[in-house]
Amino acid sequence: QVQLVESGGGLVQAGGSLRLSCAASGRAFNNYPMGWFRQAPGKEREYVASISGSGGSTGYADSVKGRFYISRDNAKSMLYLQMNTLKPEDTAIYYCAAKGTIQWYSTDRAPKDYVYWGQGTQVTVSS
Repeated sequence: QVQLVESGGGLVQAGGSLRLSCAASGRAFNNYPMGWFRQAPGKEREYVASISGSGGSTGYADSVKGRFYISRDNAKSMLYLQMNTLKPEDTAIYYCAAKGTIQWYSTDRAPKDYVYWGQGTQVTVSS
């Protein structure tokens, strides 16, 4: 079984930065692509960013491209999301997720493409 635990959320002013972390345990972390999703109140869960098992390939939603950066440290079984120039519309619960297979596809951007999920961490951006 895979366990994912997010941390690093909080309240920040518009224009500020936050770094989210996701600690993974339970299997060979470095083989599997992972991603970040978010869900705002009353909205569906949406894709934010994803990264291949090696970390060599990444993908981003258009809404965060150039502001957010996904990375991973396979030696520490950690996934990160550096969020810069935050906007009020970035307010949401952020979830890390892991795929159930090792294949990396940049088009895997739906929640159904991921099998394992963390409990989420709240990010609130004030204007």
